[in-house]
Amino acid sequence: MTVRTRFAPSPTGMLHIGGARTALFSWLFAKHHGGEFVLRIEDTDKERSTDEATQVILDGMTWLGLDWVGEPVYQGTRQDQHIAAAEKLLAEGKAYKCYCTIEELDAMREKQRIEGKNAMYDGRCRHAAAQDKPYVVRFLSPNEGETWVKDMVLGDVSFNNADLDDLILLRTDGSPTYNLAVVVDDADMGITHVVRGSDHLNNTPRQIQLYQALGLNVPSFAHIPLIHGPDGAKMSKRHGAVAITDYREQGYLPHALINYLARLGWSHGDEEVFSLDALIQHFDLNHVGKGAARFDKDKLDWLNAHWLRESAAKDLVAEASRFIGVDTSNGPDLEAVIPCLQERSKNLIELAEGARLFYVAPSEYQEKAVNKNFKEDTWGLLEAFISKAESESWSGEAAHQWIEEICTAKEVNMGKLAQPIRILIAGVPVSPPIDITLGLLGKDETLRRLHAGITKLKANS
Repeated sequence: MTVRTRFAPSPTGMLHIGGARTALFSWLFAKHHGGEFVLRIEDTDKERSTDEATQVILDGMTWLGLDWVGEPVYQGTRQDQHIAAAEKLLAEGKAYKCYCTIEELDAMREKQRIEGKNAMYDGRCRHAAAQDKPYVVRFLSPNEGETWVKDMVLGDVSFNNADLDDLILLRTDGSPTYNLAVVVDDADMGITHVVRGSDHLNNTPRQIQLYQALGLNVPSFAHIPLIHGPDGAKMSKRHGAVAITDYREQGYLPHALINYLARLGWSHGDEEVFSLDALIQHFDLNHVGKGAARFDKDKLDWLNAHWLRESAAKDLVAEASRFIGVDTSNGPDLEAVIPCLQERSKNLIELAEGARLFYVAPSEYQEKAVNKNFKEDTWGLLEAFISKAESESWSGEAAHQWIEEICTAKEVNMGKLAQPIRILIAGVPVSPPIDITLGLLGKDETLRRLHAGITKLKANS
């Protein structure tokens, strides 16, 4: 048997952390077993489904690298197959037409509540004669016995059939409901393993009954516990429950998020850091926890910093350019700039902020830094450095040596000259090591910024 899994999001909202983790677990399970992973957009709720949410799903999956086989399947285009399945059940006496009005159903449920019973459809139309009035199609659910869900994460879970009412298959307008559509689609797409959130567990016994009534193979199920915030409460925006694409805009790397999501509820010993190949090699559903996982942004930040350091500079150029937000063609090669910033950056935004100094000359100079580092003897030190730079061959190592020689001759520490140079070329007293910074910036740009800065600061003083 070829393992075939799917991710089937509804485009009624954005793809969030929970959905992305479900997609990842489903993807990893398929990859681990040499199988196939498919994407289905469950867009049958036409009123709430949006093109924007669909695009966020596609963009988020692509950014994370969770590739799928073939084109995405749009559930809304398969309505004929869903209706055909309902009609088959009707013809075989496994479903029936229900003519109850909304008022009748409300009165029935109110009576059940007063009597202390579960509010559920009581099957009153099971044997009703045909009527010339609107109807829904209901599944004829068994009243006796149990339906077992043999779950690969939660273990065996039983449901009393008496507690499962006759679910609606087709609405009064003839459109299929979720439980019918998902069963038909999973069967037609050859899905062997359904990996999804535990909030779907209550749907599973109904779906198993539908598979059996339609004569279809029942897939294996794995229900993943939900994700909570660090305080144990349901995930919300304050915890990080934002669209997955927002993490890209916050400077996270896709693999850092993949690594973090994989460890959010799954473990392989005490290991925290996983390459993609290692995740595919080790992932299984046996080590997914049964309890809710807790989102920890600090751990995500730690992993992001780790993978930022471990990434090849060439792989960061495109995203770093996007955050820098200025033309980098008129400065040093960004691929050469990135390595001096990787160790000191937690995310791409911080890296881009550090890189921007190589492409944008400062127009202002931090007042606190100027007051601290520019003294009466500073101007002479700067003039000595500029004289050396203008007359000698340029390199970062040479510039560092000139600073050292000048400061030794004047019997002052290197910071007395290196810090004013930093401030004049960057506007702030922070940059990568001075030799690397000056080497990347180049002779002409360094001298231009030094002259411009000195002129401005002397004018202001």
